[in-house]
Amino acid sequence: MRPPPAGWARFWFAPTPTSTLAVVRIAYGIVLVAWTLSLSFDASPFLSTSGLVPERPPVPWTWSVLDWFPSDAAVGVVFALLLAAAVGVLIGYRTRLAAAVVVVCLLSLHTRNPFVINSGDALLRVFGVYLALAPAGTALSVDRWRQRPRRPFWDFPERSPLALRLMQLQLSAMYLFAVWAKLRGTTWNNGTAVSYALRVEEVSRIDLPAWFTQSVAVSNALTFGTLATEVALATLVWNRRSRPWVLGLGVAMHLLIDLSITVGFFSFVVFVGYLAFVPADTMSRWILAVRDRLRRSPLAASPTPNPSGPDPVPVPSPPDTSLTPTGEPIKEPTRFTAASGG
Repeated sequence: MRPPPAGWARFWFAPTPTSTLAVVRIAYGIVLVAWTLSLSFDASPFLSTSGLVPERPPVPWTWSVLDWFPSDAAVGVVFALLLAAAVGVLIGYRTRLAAAVVVVCLLSLHTRNPFVINSGDALLRVFGVYLALAPAGTALSVDRWRQRPRRPFWDFPERSPLALRLMQLQLSAMYLFAVWAKLRGTTWNNGTAVSYALRVEEVSRIDLPAWFTQSVAVSNALTFGTLATEVALATLVWNRRSRPWVLGLGVAMHLLIDLSITVGFFSFVVFVGYLAFVPADTMSRWILAVRDRLRRSPLAASPTPNPSGPDPVPVPSPPDTSLTPTGEPIKEPTRFTAASGG
Protein backbone atom coordinates (compact mmCIF):
# COMPACT_ATOMS: atom_id res chain seq x y z
CA MET A 1 0.00 0.00 0.00
CA ARG A 2 1.45 3.35 -1.03
CA PRO A 3 1.71 6.10 1.56
CA PRO A 4 -0.45 9.19 0.95
CA PRO A 5 1.15 12.14 -0.84
CA ALA A 6 3.24 14.39 1.36
CA GLY A 7 1.02 17.41 0.77
CA TRP A 8 -2.13 15.47 1.68
CA ALA A 9 -0.61 14.14 4.90
CA ARG A 10 0.72 17.58 5.79
CA PHE A 11 -2.72 19.15 5.22
CA TRP A 12 -4.40 16.78 7.68
CA PHE A 13 -1.76 15.83 10.22
CA ALA A 14 1.27 18.17 10.15
CA PRO A 15 1.59 19.52 13.74
CA THR A 16 0.65 23.18 14.03
CA PRO A 17 0.32 25.50 17.05
CA THR A 18 -2.97 25.06 18.87
CA SER A 19 -3.70 28.78 19.16
CA THR A 20 -6.45 28.70 16.50
CA LEU A 21 -8.01 25.58 18.00
CA ALA A 22 -8.06 27.21 21.45
CA VAL A 23 -9.82 30.33 20.16
CA VAL A 24 -12.32 28.22 18.24
CA ARG A 25 -13.05 26.30 21.45
CA ILE A 26 -13.58 29.48 23.47
CA ALA A 27 -15.81 31.06 20.82
CA TYR A 28 -17.81 27.83 20.54
CA GLY A 29 -18.26 27.76 24.32
CA ILE A 30 -19.55 31.33 24.38
CA VAL A 31 -22.09 30.68 21.63
CA LEU A 32 -23.14 27.40 23.24
CA VAL A 33 -23.73 28.98 26.65
CA ALA A 34 -25.85 31.71 25.02
CA TRP A 35 -27.78 29.12 22.96
CA THR A 36 -28.51 27.01 26.05
CA LEU A 37 -29.72 29.93 28.11
CA SER A 38 -31.92 31.27 25.32
CA LEU A 39 -33.63 27.92 24.70
CA SER A 40 -34.11 27.27 28.41
CA PHE A 41 -36.72 30.06 28.57
CA ASP A 42 -38.80 28.23 25.93
CA ALA A 43 -38.24 24.72 27.26
CA SER A 44 -41.79 24.36 28.57
CA PRO A 45 -43.73 25.08 25.36
CA PHE A 46 -41.22 23.38 23.06
CA LEU A 47 -39.92 20.36 25.00
CA SER A 48 -42.26 19.50 27.87
CA THR A 49 -44.90 16.79 27.88
CA SER A 50 -47.59 19.49 28.09
CA GLY A 51 -46.10 21.60 25.29
CA LEU A 52 -46.69 21.81 21.57
CA VAL A 53 -45.16 18.37 20.95
CA PRO A 54 -45.98 16.11 23.93
CA GLU A 55 -43.99 13.17 22.56
CA ARG A 56 -40.89 12.88 20.44
CA PRO A 57 -41.75 12.50 16.75
CA PRO A 58 -40.77 9.11 15.27
CA VAL A 59 -37.90 10.28 13.08
CA PRO A 60 -35.92 7.34 11.61
CA TRP A 61 -32.30 6.82 12.61
CA THR A 62 -32.46 9.18 15.59
CA TRP A 63 -32.33 8.66 19.33
CA SER A 64 -32.48 10.73 22.50
CA VAL A 65 -31.70 10.28 26.16
CA LEU A 66 -35.23 11.53 26.75
CA ASP A 67 -36.52 8.31 25.16
CA TRP A 68 -35.43 6.50 28.31
CA PHE A 69 -36.51 9.27 30.70
CA PRO A 70 -39.58 10.91 29.10
CA SER A 71 -40.35 13.45 31.79
CA ASP A 72 -40.14 17.20 32.25
CA ALA A 73 -37.65 16.70 35.07
CA ALA A 74 -35.36 14.85 32.67
CA VAL A 75 -35.50 17.80 30.28
CA GLY A 76 -34.35 20.05 33.11
CA VAL A 77 -31.50 17.68 33.94
CA VAL A 78 -30.38 17.65 30.30
CA PHE A 79 -30.38 21.46 30.25
CA ALA A 80 -28.34 21.57 33.46
CA LEU A 81 -25.81 19.08 32.10
CA LEU A 82 -25.60 20.98 28.82
CA LEU A 83 -24.96 24.29 30.57
CA ALA A 84 -22.28 22.76 32.82
CA ALA A 85 -20.61 21.06 29.86
CA ALA A 86 -20.76 24.28 27.83
CA VAL A 87 -18.94 26.12 30.59
CA GLY A 88 -16.43 23.27 30.71
CA VAL A 89 -15.74 23.66 27.00
CA LEU A 90 -15.47 27.42 27.38
CA ILE A 91 -12.83 27.32 30.12
CA GLY A 92 -11.24 24.10 28.87
CA TYR A 93 -11.91 21.88 31.87
CA ARG A 94 -11.83 18.18 30.94
CA THR A 95 -12.48 19.40 27.45
CA ARG A 96 -12.97 16.13 25.60
CA LEU A 97 -15.46 14.83 28.16
CA ALA A 98 -17.30 18.15 28.24
CA ALA A 99 -17.56 18.24 24.44
CA ALA A 100 -18.88 14.68 24.37
CA VAL A 101 -21.56 15.56 26.96
CA VAL A 102 -22.47 18.59 24.86
CA VAL A 103 -23.03 16.43 21.79
CA VAL A 104 -25.25 13.96 23.66
CA CYS A 105 -27.33 16.74 25.24
CA LEU A 106 -27.71 18.66 21.99
CA LEU A 107 -28.74 15.53 20.12
CA SER A 108 -31.29 14.69 22.82
CA LEU A 109 -32.85 18.16 22.70
CA HIS A 110 -32.75 18.47 18.92
CA THR A 111 -34.51 15.16 18.31
CA ARG A 112 -37.03 15.81 21.08
CA ASN A 113 -38.63 18.54 18.94
CA PRO A 114 -36.99 18.84 15.51
CA PHE A 115 -39.58 21.40 14.37
CA VAL A 116 -37.89 24.24 16.29
CA ILE A 117 -34.34 23.44 15.16
CA ASN A 118 -32.63 25.15 12.23
CA SER A 119 -29.42 24.49 10.35
CA GLY A 120 -27.41 26.60 12.78
CA ASP A 121 -28.39 24.29 15.63
CA ALA A 122 -27.34 21.26 13.60
CA LEU A 123 -24.01 22.94 12.79
CA LEU A 124 -23.51 23.62 16.50
CA ARG A 125 -23.88 19.91 17.19
CA VAL A 126 -21.49 18.91 14.40
CA PHE A 127 -18.81 21.31 15.65
CA GLY A 128 -19.18 19.72 19.08
CA VAL A 129 -18.30 16.34 17.59
CA TYR A 130 -15.15 17.77 16.03
CA LEU A 131 -14.07 19.38 19.31
CA ALA A 132 -14.64 16.11 21.15
CA LEU A 133 -12.17 14.47 18.76
CA ALA A 134 -9.60 17.28 19.03
CA PRO A 135 -6.97 18.24 21.63
CA ALA A 136 -8.96 21.42 22.21
CA GLY A 137 -7.83 21.77 25.84
CA THR A 138 -4.12 21.91 25.01
CA ALA A 139 -3.86 25.71 25.16
CA LEU A 140 -5.59 28.58 26.99
CA SER A 141 -7.47 26.18 29.25
CA VAL A 142 -7.80 24.85 32.77
CA ASP A 143 -6.56 21.52 31.45
CA ARG A 144 -3.33 23.27 30.52
CA TRP A 145 -2.86 24.36 34.13
CA ARG A 146 -3.80 20.95 35.49
CA GLN A 147 -1.49 18.90 33.31
CA ARG A 148 1.51 21.23 33.01
CA PRO A 149 1.36 23.80 35.82
CA ARG A 150 5.00 24.84 35.33
CA ARG A 151 4.74 25.49 31.60
CA PRO A 152 3.86 29.01 30.39
CA PHE A 153 0.12 29.55 30.07
CA TRP A 154 0.54 31.55 26.84
CA ASP A 155 2.12 28.62 25.04
CA PHE A 156 0.60 26.79 22.08
CA PRO A 157 1.91 23.21 21.75
CA GLU A 158 1.81 21.78 18.26
CA ARG A 159 -0.85 19.19 17.47
CA SER A 160 -2.58 17.77 14.41
CA PRO A 161 -5.08 20.24 12.83
CA LEU A 162 -7.52 17.45 11.94
CA ALA A 163 -10.51 18.99 13.76
CA LEU A 164 -9.93 22.40 12.18
CA ARG A 165 -9.71 20.83 8.74
CA LEU A 166 -13.03 19.05 9.33
CA MET A 167 -14.66 22.35 10.33
CA GLN A 168 -13.28 24.06 7.24
CA LEU A 169 -14.56 21.32 4.94
CA GLN A 170 -17.90 21.34 6.75
CA LEU A 171 -18.41 25.03 5.97
CA SER A 172 -17.29 24.67 2.36
CA ALA A 173 -19.65 21.74 1.84
CA MET A 174 -22.48 23.68 3.52
CA TYR A 175 -22.14 26.59 1.11
CA LEU A 176 -21.64 24.35 -1.91
CA PHE A 177 -24.78 22.32 -1.25
CA ALA A 178 -26.72 25.47 -0.38
CA VAL A 179 -25.94 26.92 -3.81
CA TRP A 180 -26.81 23.63 -5.47
CA ALA A 181 -30.19 23.47 -3.68
CA LYS A 182 -31.00 27.09 -4.48
CA LEU A 183 -30.24 26.76 -8.18
CA ARG A 184 -32.66 23.84 -8.45
CA GLY A 185 -35.54 26.23 -7.77
CA THR A 186 -36.91 29.25 -9.57
CA THR A 187 -36.59 32.34 -7.40
CA TRP A 188 -32.83 32.13 -7.03
CA ASN A 189 -32.44 31.78 -10.78
CA ASN A 190 -34.61 34.77 -11.66
CA GLY A 191 -33.16 36.98 -8.91
CA THR A 192 -36.25 37.41 -6.70
CA ALA A 193 -35.46 35.10 -3.75
CA VAL A 194 -34.20 37.78 -1.37
CA SER A 195 -37.21 39.97 -2.11
CA TYR A 196 -39.54 37.20 -0.97
CA ALA A 197 -37.44 36.47 2.13
CA LEU A 198 -37.48 40.10 3.26
CA ARG A 199 -41.28 40.24 3.06
CA VAL A 200 -42.04 37.27 5.34
CA GLU A 201 -43.43 39.09 8.37
CA GLU A 202 -43.18 36.08 10.71
CA VAL A 203 -39.36 36.06 10.57
CA SER A 204 -38.65 39.69 9.71
CA ARG A 205 -36.75 41.73 12.30
CA ILE A 206 -37.23 45.18 10.74
CA ASP A 207 -39.93 46.68 8.57
CA LEU A 208 -38.14 47.58 5.35
CA PRO A 209 -39.76 50.06 2.95
CA ALA A 210 -41.60 48.72 -0.09
CA TRP A 211 -39.34 50.54 -2.54
CA PHE A 212 -36.46 48.43 -1.20
CA THR A 213 -38.09 45.01 -0.90
CA GLN A 214 -39.98 45.27 -4.20
CA SER A 215 -37.21 46.79 -6.28
CA VAL A 216 -36.10 44.50 -9.10
CA ALA A 217 -32.59 45.97 -9.16
CA VAL A 218 -32.11 45.60 -5.39
CA SER A 219 -33.53 42.08 -5.37
CA ASN A 220 -31.31 40.97 -8.27
CA ALA A 221 -28.21 42.46 -6.67
CA LEU A 222 -28.84 40.84 -3.28
CA THR A 223 -29.90 37.48 -4.71
CA PHE A 224 -27.04 37.03 -7.16
CA GLY A 225 -24.61 38.61 -4.71
CA THR A 226 -25.56 36.01 -2.11
CA LEU A 227 -24.99 33.19 -4.60
CA ALA A 228 -21.61 34.61 -5.62
CA THR A 229 -20.54 35.01 -1.99
CA GLU A 230 -21.52 31.45 -1.13
CA VAL A 231 -19.63 30.09 -4.15
CA ALA A 232 -16.56 32.03 -3.03
CA LEU A 233 -16.91 30.72 0.52
CA ALA A 234 -16.98 27.18 -0.87
CA THR A 235 -13.98 27.55 -3.19
CA LEU A 236 -11.89 30.74 -3.00
CA VAL A 237 -11.63 30.55 0.78
CA TRP A 238 -8.93 27.91 0.34
CA ASN A 239 -6.62 30.45 -1.29
CA ARG A 240 -4.62 32.27 1.39
CA ARG A 241 -4.51 35.54 -0.54
CA SER A 242 -8.22 35.71 -1.21
CA ARG A 243 -9.25 34.19 2.13
CA PRO A 244 -9.46 37.42 4.19
CA TRP A 245 -11.61 39.10 1.54
CA VAL A 246 -13.87 36.07 1.15
CA LEU A 247 -14.34 35.70 4.91
CA GLY A 248 -15.04 39.43 5.11
CA LEU A 249 -17.80 39.05 2.53
CA GLY A 250 -19.18 36.11 4.50
CA VAL A 251 -19.24 38.11 7.73
CA ALA A 252 -21.03 41.00 6.00
CA MET A 253 -23.56 38.66 4.40
CA HIS A 254 -24.41 36.86 7.64
CA LEU A 255 -24.62 40.10 9.62
CA LEU A 256 -27.11 41.48 7.10
CA ILE A 257 -29.09 38.24 7.26
CA ASP A 258 -29.13 38.30 11.07
CA LEU A 259 -30.15 41.97 11.18
CA SER A 260 -33.05 41.52 8.77
CA ILE A 261 -34.30 37.94 9.39
CA THR A 262 -34.68 35.84 12.53
CA VAL A 263 -32.28 32.94 12.02
CA GLY A 264 -31.40 32.10 15.63
CA PHE A 265 -27.73 31.50 16.30
CA PHE A 266 -26.93 30.41 12.77
CA SER A 267 -24.69 33.37 11.91
CA PHE A 268 -22.74 33.16 15.16
CA VAL A 269 -22.08 29.44 14.75
CA VAL A 270 -20.82 30.13 11.23
CA PHE A 271 -18.47 32.79 12.61
CA VAL A 272 -17.01 30.15 14.93
CA GLY A 273 -16.27 28.09 11.85
CA TYR A 274 -14.67 31.10 10.16
CA LEU A 275 -12.11 31.24 12.97
CA ALA A 276 -10.88 27.81 11.91
CA PHE A 277 -9.53 29.38 8.71
CA VAL A 278 -7.22 31.78 10.57
CA PRO A 279 -3.61 30.49 10.26
CA ALA A 280 -2.04 29.41 13.53
CA ASP A 281 0.88 31.84 13.28
CA THR A 282 -1.50 34.76 12.72
CA MET A 283 -3.73 33.70 15.61
CA SER A 284 -0.69 33.31 17.88
CA ARG A 285 0.39 36.87 17.13
CA TRP A 286 -3.09 38.18 17.87
CA ILE A 287 -3.30 36.34 21.17
CA LEU A 288 0.14 37.49 22.32
CA ALA A 289 -0.72 41.06 21.31
CA VAL A 290 -3.83 40.87 23.51
CA ARG A 291 -1.71 39.43 26.33
CA ASP A 292 0.81 42.27 26.09
CA ARG A 293 -1.97 44.83 26.01
CA LEU A 294 -3.54 43.33 29.13
CA ARG A 295 -0.20 43.44 30.91
CA ARG A 296 0.18 47.14 30.08
CA SER A 297 -3.35 48.00 31.19
CA PRO A 298 -3.74 50.21 34.29
CA LEU A 299 -5.61 47.42 36.07
CA ALA A 300 -2.71 45.00 35.63
CA ALA A 301 -0.16 47.65 36.63
CA SER A 302 -2.00 48.73 39.79
CA PRO A 303 -0.39 47.55 43.04
CA THR A 304 -1.98 44.74 44.97
CA PRO A 305 -3.80 46.03 48.06
CA ASN A 306 -2.29 45.09 51.42
CA PRO A 307 -4.76 42.81 53.28
CA SER A 308 -3.48 44.09 56.67
CA GLY A 309 -4.41 47.65 55.82
CA PRO A 310 -2.73 50.64 54.19
CA ASP A 311 1.02 50.92 54.39
CA PRO A 312 2.26 53.29 57.12
CA VAL A 313 3.26 56.76 56.00
CA PRO A 314 7.02 57.17 56.37
CA VAL A 315 7.99 59.82 58.93
CA PRO A 316 11.02 61.90 57.97
CA SER A 317 13.91 61.61 60.40
CA PRO A 318 15.02 64.77 62.25
CA PRO A 319 17.97 66.60 60.79
CA ASP A 320 21.42 65.67 62.03
CA THR A 321 22.50 68.59 64.23
CA SER A 322 26.03 67.26 64.60
CA LEU A 323 26.93 68.45 61.10
CA THR A 324 27.40 71.90 59.66
CA PRO A 325 25.47 72.95 56.53
CA THR A 326 28.55 71.94 54.51
CA GLY A 327 28.55 68.45 56.03
CA GLU A 328 31.53 68.94 58.36
CA PRO A 329 31.32 67.89 62.02
CA ILE A 330 30.76 70.67 64.51
CA LYS A 331 33.75 71.16 66.80
CA GLU A 332 33.23 71.52 70.51
CA PRO A 333 34.28 74.97 71.82
CA THR A 334 37.55 75.02 73.73
CA ARG A 335 37.04 75.40 77.44
CA PHE A 336 39.78 77.09 79.49
CA THR A 337 40.39 75.88 82.96
CA ALA A 338 42.82 76.87 85.61
CA ALA A 339 45.08 74.05 84.64
CA SER A 340 45.39 75.35 81.13
CA GLY A 341 46.21 78.85 82.25
CA GLY A 342 42.94 80.36 81.10
